[in-house]
Amino acid sequence: MTIKLITTDIDGTILKYDGTFNQPVYDCIQKLEHNGVKVILITGRMHKSAKKIADMFNLQNPIVSFQGALIKDNSKEEKTLYARYIPIDTTKNILKWSKSQKIDVNLYMDDELYSENENGSIKQYTKAQKIPYFIKDFESLKIENVNKVLLIDYEDAEHVTEIKNQLTKDYPELYIVKSTEYFCEVCHPEATKGDGVRFLQQYYGITKEETLAIGDHDNDIELLQAAGVKVAMGNGSDDLKNVADFVTDTVDNDGFVKAVEKYVLNAGANV
Repeated sequence: MTIKLITTDIDGTILKYDGTFNQPVYDCIQKLEHNGVKVILITGRMHKSAKKIADMFNLQNPIVSFQGALIKDNSKEEKTLYARYIPIDTTKNILKWSKSQKIDVNLYMDDELYSENENGSIKQYTKAQKIPYFIKDFESLKIENVNKVLLIDYEDAEHVTEIKNQLTKDYPELYIVKSTEYFCEVCHPEATKGDGVRFLQQYYGITKEETLAIGDHDNDIELLQAAGVKVAMGNGSDDLKNVADFVTDTVDNDGFVKAVEKYVLNAGANV
């Protein structure tokens, strides 16, 4: 089966952990696009941040952000193709509970980032992604169109796991996942990366079998499950590797490129 769609995570997959990329990754993506294979970025990042990466790789395709809560085309109009929001009352309850847990919280509404405190977490997070943010008391905000709630503890990964487990128990109706060792992400139940892939498959008329998905962490499990070819990065989590058809090399060693060469470019298709 010819691969027509590649859905890829960003951080730890095409971008190294310092935010840079290797030239072979860039060249590979350009070759795919030149030969008619659509490359779609699917990320937990906010749209503003993800768009910068798409533009850096000269990608004109739709962008899936907030795990799958928001899909916009990459045009000047940035037309919204798909959106899912956390219920207002649920968001308020989670924000209130989080204050008692000594964990930093990022609140995303309408693709804007809010934090209550000018702390180290928000500075580290936004510096890495080069995005703006607003310091506001959450109770003073009109809570609506919440794309995602992100809970962060850069010092204690186990604390983040405990937060994730408690929220999963209290809100089984939501999609709650660790996207890194230090991040717990809370989204609408139809805001997984898998939902994003299925929307795009229908949007383009491309089948699951014609789709290759690649990622590196637990929030990419649904991403891989929605594709016919499932690839985990060598630096990926054990749980992700367990659902993959193939574990490629690490992000530092161009694992993305090696997977594409194995299943697309050197497979005699799309060249």
